[in-house]
Amino acid sequence: MLWLINFLIRLYTNITCRIDAPNLNEFPQKGPLIAIANHTGQIEVPLLFAHLQPRKITGWAKAEAWDNKFLHWVFNTWELIPVHRGEADMKALKLALQALRDEKIFGLAPEGTRNKTGKLKRALSGTVIIALHSGAPIIPVAHWGGEKYLNNLKRFRRTDFHIRVGKPFKLHVEGVKVTSEIRQQIVDEMMYEIAKLLPEEYRGEYSDLSKAEQRFIRLKAESYNFI
Repeated sequence: MLWLINFLIRLYTNITCRIDAPNLNEFPQKGPLIAIANHTGQIEVPLLFAHLQPRKITGWAKAEAWDNKFLHWVFNTWELIPVHRGEADMKALKLALQALRDEKIFGLAPEGTRNKTGKLKRALSGTVIIALHSGAPIIPVAHWGGEKYLNNLKRFRRTDFHIRVGKPFKLHVEGVKVTSEIRQQIVDEMMYEIAKLLPEEYRGEYSDLSKAEQRFIRLKAESYNFI
């Protein structure tokens, strides 16, 4: 059934979008991987999920979405993980870590919520927790154009949807006490890696690339093994 859903999504998105993704094939084809991306609308999640196949991909989705029978079916087929927002959902964290042990791609949106303008918001530090607990490499993904998708759809117009993939990296915090301030600094460094892939007008809170640091990240991870 998964192949059918992915086929239909590919067909639908190719009809409704002009997809510009010149380096999507640079995703590592094996090993655990955390993919961080901006989150602008409804289209990028199914599009990336389908177009990155046959890699096994999962991520968190708000638990209340399972109340919808159609989404319940799709999310279970995709093996997404329900998460209860606004609380420390340890079960969701454990399932995410197990997914990485199973060498899946785990998708995360550090902004924490949909950004309808397309301009980056200040990220939340929760993303750092799963990255530090897993030790998995992280790959930044930036996309733009999707914020216009619904309006274009209403006007029977195709959407120019752009995707760029950055270089993988790992977090390095040896000898550092990871406080809430440090977690925010780490996620900001991660977000600048996304911002570098975006056109200037979409960088939002991370528009000043001169402030980008790499104190806690190391680019071009040599190993994709789970730690």
